[in-house]
Parts: sequence; C-alpha cells; structure tokens
Amino acid sequence: MFENLNDKLERAFKVLKGQGQITEINVAETTKEIRKALLDADVNYKTAKDFTDRVKAKAMGENVLTSISPGQLLTKITHDELAELMGGQSAGINMSGNPTVVLMSGLQGSGKTTFSGKLANHLRKKGKKPLLIACDVYRPAAIDQLETLGKQLGVVVYSERGNTDPVSIAQKGIEYAKIHGFTLVIVDTAGRLAVDEKMMEEIARVKRAINPQETLFVVDSMTGQDAVNTAKAFNDRLNIDGVVLTKLDGDTRGGAALSIRSVVDKPIKFIGTGEKMEAIDEFHPDRMAGRILGMGDVVSLVERAQEQFDEKAARELNKKIQKDQFGFDDFLDQIAQIKKMGNMKDLMGMIPGVGKALKNIDIPDDAFKGIEAIIKSMTPDERKNPALINGSRRQRIAKGSGNNIEAVNKLMKQFEETRKMMKMMGDKTKMQNMMRQMQQMQGMRR
Repeated sequence: MFENLNDKLERAFKVLKGQGQITEINVAETTKEIRKALLDADVNYKTAKDFTDRVKAKAMGENVLTSISPGQLLTKITHDELAELMGGQSAGINMSGNPTVVLMSGLQGSGKTTFSGKLANHLRKKGKKPLLIACDVYRPAAIDQLETLGKQLGVVVYSERGNTDPVSIAQKGIEYAKIHGFTLVIVDTAGRLAVDEKMMEEIARVKRAINPQETLFVVDSMTGQDAVNTAKAFNDRLNIDGVVLTKLDGDTRGGAALSIRSVVDKPIKFIGTGEKMEAIDEFHPDRMAGRILGMGDVVSLVERAQEQFDEKAARELNKKIQKDQFGFDDFLDQIAQIKKMGNMKDLMGMIPGVGKALKNIDIPDDAFKGIEAIIKSMTPDERKNPALINGSRRQRIAKGSGNNIEAVNKLMKQFEETRKMMKMMGDKTKMQNMMRQMQQMQGMRR
C-alpha cells in the first residue's frame, strides 16, 4: 500500500538533501516533484495542486532550526498537510440510537458484504450486540454469503427469502433487533454495477424508511479516481456520513484515500486491509500520513495487538512462563494471535524503518506454515515438554513435517530464545508498561 507514492516522495525530498537553508527555488523544485508523485498516485489534479501550494506557502514561512535540516522540515510540513488533506482528525462512528442502525451502500464488487461482517465483528469487540440484515434481493447467493459470514463470526443474520422488497426486510429486521435486544444493526443493501436511477431510488427509500444513525459508502480503493467520482454521486443522493475504503492491501496507488475527503467533504471512517474478518482499522489521518511517508505506525500496531489480548489467557500463559512450562502448544497459540492481526508485511511496515527494508521482499501470508508443520509433527508430550526432543526425535519430526533437520534445529533454537525472552519480560504489568512506552515514543517522534 502506497509503496510507489512513498518512493516518489522520498526522491522529492532528496532535492533538499545537503542544503543548509530553504529557498524559493529548492522548495519550488521539491513541491513540483511532490505534485508529480501525487498525480501519479491518481490524486485529483486540483487537490494535488492545492496541496503543494499549501506546503510551499508553509515552507517559505518557516525558519529552519539549527537542529533540523530543510528536508526534515519539509517532511514534517508534508506529513501535517497529508493528515489535514485526509480529514485531520479521525471521525468516530455515531453510536446513538437503540439499536444503532448502520446502512451500507456501494457498487457491486466493492467488498460491501464482507465489510459488513468485519464491522459487526469489530464493534462486537467494543461491547455491541450486532445483527446483520440481508437486503440484497438481486445478487444470487448474496444472502448465503452474509449467512456464511454470520455463522463464521457467531453473528445473527436476519433474512427473508422470497421477499423482494428491501424496505420491508430492513424495517422488519430492525423490529426483530428491538425485540431480541440487539444494540447494533448493520443493513447490507444490494450493490450495483453503476450509478443508475432505479437502484439509487431504492436505497434512498430504504434510508428514508429506517432513518439510520450512519450511512456508509463502501468503495474499492483500487478504482482510483472513479472511486472518488462514485462517492460524490452517492453522497449527492444519500448524504452519506462517511466512507469505507476496502482492499488497501492490494496494488493501490492511494489516490482515493488522498482525494476523497477534499472532493466529497465526508470523512473516511474505516479501511479494510485484507480478507480476514479482523482486517479492519478505524481510519486515523495522521497515522496514515506517517505510513505514506515511511514513518511507520506503532500506535496502530499496538492497538491490533491489544485487540487480540485476552487477560485470562495472558494470566495463564504468564504462570506457565514463570514455572518454565511454556510449551509448543502455547507457541502455536501465540502464532495464531499474530496471524489474526493481519498480513505480516503490513504489520512489519508499521514499525518505523522496517517497511523500507522490506520493500522488495515478499512475505507470504502463510509465513508460519513451515513452523506449524514442524510443531504439529511432534507428539503431545513433546509439545508439552520440549526437553524430550533429542536427536532421533528431531529426525522423525523433520521427516514427518516435510522439512530437513536444520529447519527443526533452527525452530528449537528460536523457541528457546523466545521462552527466555518471555520470562525476562515478566508479568502483564511490564508488558503493558512496554506498550505505553512504545506509544509515547510514537508521540515523541511526531
């Protein structure tokens, strides 16, 4: 995500490298390169021009402190302006109403139904009791898809097979939610191949009938400027409350994320960063600006880790660590928690400096596959007590997992190092203090 834009912005800042002061000439050269980088990322031309004009005006009005270089100053100004371009502050979701009703809208293929499931899962973790309503009466298997997601997540799905009136289904679904104590209702409507009058009137009728607290427009970020134009058409008709950008883990140039707020004047509220149900983030403009400029995003990384943090399980794990009873089954559990946080390259890219180092390295989603195969080739006793694994057992494990003995030896060594490190880290309090320190470091860096 944004790798190409990051490369071009880096090259733009190199114009100022080694220069002791900001001048109108070197700022003009740099901002010209920034504008070209933005246009290449499919950012709206007027948006790109206004943006670089603001950066130039701010840069010319700044005195360069002796402790920083002109390049560092312009990077800081660009970061702040990027954050402002994308909305400045994160826009929360309106959770008023009993139940809170969220209406999903968007084109067919934008990832709307999948995102409805992700949103239900995300808000459930925040204490909401979600109900999904299937109002797509046109697409074959649309109801099946939502019900499959609901079953996977343990979320109830309200549907009426045979009923072709989405207004009626939405109204009855909300009544069902009120009777059964659901605190959140997410209404998944039919996607459309293009902005056509009949379908726009239908979703407008649904909105008038249910009066949702939030109307979200889901857009595929890989469609670039078309995404911005479609969002504007939907907003003109529905007066949406916010935008959801999906597929930001794909080969996207980033133009939609950078342009949509300035053109539509509605905030980006969520982003989808993968296929897994946990691959959803609340949108924070300042953090995204940092990621675009290669600064990482430690705060979001810590938040993802905290979402997977189970206090009861952590207490049990801590007892095992202190008693030297941490085994390979526990190791597998930790791997499962990491996998839930998202794809590895995205996670590593959140660590300042690491994203650049990994730019040309492919980290597959099944990066742990080999490790899991080795562990699952061990007997239950071996997983519980790794000290049992002698040379002959390692040979058997290597053969059973389809690996060589070197891979097994490497894992055993890594496991022992991990066990020692976890024991040194101590109890949960120390872990929480470390997380707070990471967040403070992120704040100081900015």
